[in-house]
Amino acid sequence: MPHRSAQPPSPPKPPHCRLALVVIARNEAVTLRACLESARDLVESIILLDTGSSDATVAIAQDCGAQVHHFAWCDDFAAARNAALAYSPAAWNLVLDADERLAEDAAGAEALIEATRGPATRIGLLPVISAFDLEDQVAHSTSWLPRLLPASVRYQGRVHEQPCSERPRVRLPMPIYHSGYRRAALARKRGRNRRLLLAMLEERPEDAYLHYQLGKDDEVYGAFAEAAEHDQRALQWVAPQQGYRHDLVVRLLYVLKRAGQLETAIQLAEQEMPHWQQSPDFFFVLGDLLLDWAIAHPAQAEQEFLPLVDSAWSTCLALGEQPQLEGSVQGRGSFLAAHNLAVLHEQMGRVEQAREYQELARALREGQGQR
Repeated sequence: MPHRSAQPPSPPKPPHCRLALVVIARNEAVTLRACLESARDLVESIILLDTGSSDATVAIAQDCGAQVHHFAWCDDFAAARNAALAYSPAAWNLVLDADERLAEDAAGAEALIEATRGPATRIGLLPVISAFDLEDQVAHSTSWLPRLLPASVRYQGRVHEQPCSERPRVRLPMPIYHSGYRRAALARKRGRNRRLLLAMLEERPEDAYLHYQLGKDDEVYGAFAEAAEHDQRALQWVAPQQGYRHDLVVRLLYVLKRAGQLETAIQLAEQEMPHWQQSPDFFFVLGDLLLDWAIAHPAQAEQEFLPLVDSAWSTCLALGEQPQLEGSVQGRGSFLAAHNLAVLHEQMGRVEQAREYQELARALREGQGQR
């Protein structure tokens, strides 16, 4: 029997307004107000579906002017999304998570509104900028996700649900900031997504996207060998044109390195290099791989491998930031690459070059608002 979330969408009700914000939430009192207030001036209605909160989530939503409805959680994000969408009175729905907020971006807001003035024949992809913690700083990656939906579109998938529609996708430059990958947030929801993903994988064991998401889940919790296994399976089955293939390849190189499978990572990098000549993320991780290889082969390091490291990170600077690539990390085409080059040249005794790269890294970081 098909899973309930994969059923065809019910016919939409006639729209009574142009754009609504639709959010599902459970115990999101910490972040919810910022989410709702970030979109309040752009939408005509706010729909919040509460899936069983025991904190102030419902009260905050009501205070922000949301219409609050309730839903019995059934381990199915698509079912909850679709229940929320069924309450929307709008021709278009803007879908946010409670740990997200729209950027204060006038041009992006105008692009979003303009997209809703035309016929509902397309789905809007918005750049979701996720903050995550490194050892000594906060980094940001960008994913282009379907968040502006015509009224009739519904979701499928228990977790990491996707709109079920053949409508073309169009990118809209309205940034969404996401805090759900910070350490504290990850600790609260550890194991939740994995359990649902494994249940879906039993039904579709060769689904590349499910393996990709399981690999990401393993990676963020430090299970690098398991992440590499899922990423390798995903790469085996993913279609060449899939947008997330870029993120998948870069992540696989990283987790192979962290899992101690350096030779496999180097071989994969050689195979994939022709496809990612415009990706600073690829060359950034390649530089890391080559540096580890140089450390493992000290006799050849200075003459052979360290120049390759230098070349990889210099290529990052030449390419610059490429946020249109799925999973791109801010700084890999600018200040992070310059910082790594500064450290590399300092370790090689090239004091003047190291100082120049330090100054460049500082200027690039400040230019992008990073501290």
